[in-house]
Amino acid sequence: MRPRIASLVPSATETLVALGLGPCLVARTGFCIHPADVVRGVPKVGGTKDVNLAKLRKLAPTHVVVNVDENRLETAQALREFVPEVIVTHPSRPEDNLALFEQLRSAFADQPGVNERAAALSAEFATALARCRAQAWPGENVLYLIWRAPWMTVARDTYISTLLAEARWRTWPDVLGGEHGAGRYPALSGDEAWLGRVDRVLLSSEPYRFGPEHLAEAQALCPQARVQLVDGELLSWWGSRGAAGLDYLRSLSAPSQSGPAAS
Repeated sequence: MRPRIASLVPSATETLVALGLGPCLVARTGFCIHPADVVRGVPKVGGTKDVNLAKLRKLAPTHVVVNVDENRLETAQALREFVPEVIVTHPSRPEDNLALFEQLRSAFADQPGVNERAAALSAEFATALARCRAQAWPGENVLYLIWRAPWMTVARDTYISTLLAEARWRTWPDVLGGEHGAGRYPALSGDEAWLGRVDRVLLSSEPYRFGPEHLAEAQALCPQARVQLVDGELLSWWGSRGAAGLDYLRSLSAPSQSGPAAS
């Protein structure tokens, strides 16, 4: 029997399609936009934080994929009242992608091609991780900005921060945000003493879409740093995009990319 899957997490939606489960998707959030040609026809049920449970119930999913960091606990609890299987994901480090692939493989192992595709994703990711860890990187202090007014960044126990750590990029501030909640994405006052010791500022393309018009503002925040616009999807989306994220990180960390000027 074909499962009826609802995915409430963009990274999970993309990964489910990579596993060959696109035809099984019956619901997604408005943020689940990749791959566009597959998800275009899948009904939207709100956002990651404001799921339309009434609409989702009518779509009668047999499985719903949620994430500890992106979805609300009360949403997951409400889902359990009418969904036979709620799959809770929580990759917080790059290597957690391997456990994620196994988690999804196990849930849908009876579907054609899923076992083989999961094995291929695992092998691809393991190879990309090995490539990254085989290289000797110079350490840098990094500020990864996801929002402005106020400036917001990432705690060191987020997926983003642990991914950057693979290139010995230490994100600041030196705080842990816990399993979930606002502490994982701390706001800055802009006068923190450590801002003067930042080597590189990364302006993400999501959730706030930083652009060239923000470079000077970020440079003023960290005058000694190199300021770069970066692809937030590649650095924050886990799952099937994880291997590409590691390769992208390697390209950003290459010696030719270093220097004091904004770009």
